[in-house]
Amino acid sequence: MLLSMTGFGRATAELPDKKITVEIKSLNSKQFDINTRIAGVYRSIEVELRNLVAQKLERGKVDLVLTVESRGQSTSAHLNADAIKVYRKQVVDAMAQAGMDEPSDWWGLMMRFPDVLVAETDTEVNEDETRAVLDCVTRAADALMDYRRAEGRKLEDFFARRIANIAELLKEVPAYEAERLERIRERLKEGLAAIPAVDYDKGRLEQEMIFYIEKLDVNEERQRLAQHLEYFTDTMNLPTPGQGKKLGFIAQEMGREINTLGSKSNHAGMQRIVVMMKDNLEQIKEQVLNVM
Repeated sequence: MLLSMTGFGRATAELPDKKITVEIKSLNSKQFDINTRIAGVYRSIEVELRNLVAQKLERGKVDLVLTVESRGQSTSAHLNADAIKVYRKQVVDAMAQAGMDEPSDWWGLMMRFPDVLVAETDTEVNEDETRAVLDCVTRAADALMDYRRAEGRKLEDFFARRIANIAELLKEVPAYEAERLERIRERLKEGLAAIPAVDYDKGRLEQEMIFYIEKLDVNEERQRLAQHLEYFTDTMNLPTPGQGKKLGFIAQEMGREINTLGSKSNHAGMQRIVVMMKDNLEQIKEQVLNVM
């Protein structure tokens, strides 16, 4: 079972005087990296929220946004009546000294002064509200995990098709083997025939030709690549998630065998097969980065 690192989850909590909304988004990353935007009133429990999300998601670049919508008479800010009184008295005294009339728009003037509107950012959160926030974050994280599982199933299907493509291409290689080796023999003989008459040991020449052809043999590469394909599929189908890094390592080993096939091929048909294998493998490597 695969899990994608890409996901999105959203949850809300209804309280008597406010509505809490939590949104969590994750993208691929080598480690767990979280960025939070949390309403000031809940800063006191931010560490607890981070730990909860880390436990649920384990890995990925995560954005956590927690917003609060006040309802009814509840508000996160209030007017500072004492400050308004002081400012008004100072304005009246200054106007009297200057021989000026009092302003007609007192409220507009008062709201321009600092500390008239005070935000309540340090309000203590009670236990019931804390539980509601933690539950909301938990449900958002669970929704994100459901998204990851759905994306993981798509990745499984994607990988299975590409692995099957490479396996089918690998089956075509033996068809070129006899023709490829015969061409190598003929090319060596033609090269020797082009050399002016020279006395040489034909038995030794045959040994050297056999040695050279063995160096170009690709049976070991074919067997190892077939084993890597099987290992990739078995790892992908493990019941527990967290195979992303291992699948990346297996894909690297597959690439080594395919590259060796290409360097040894000396045949246009086999080169075509190698290019198509590489195309499928590159698609696998790109998507493996998104696997948990």
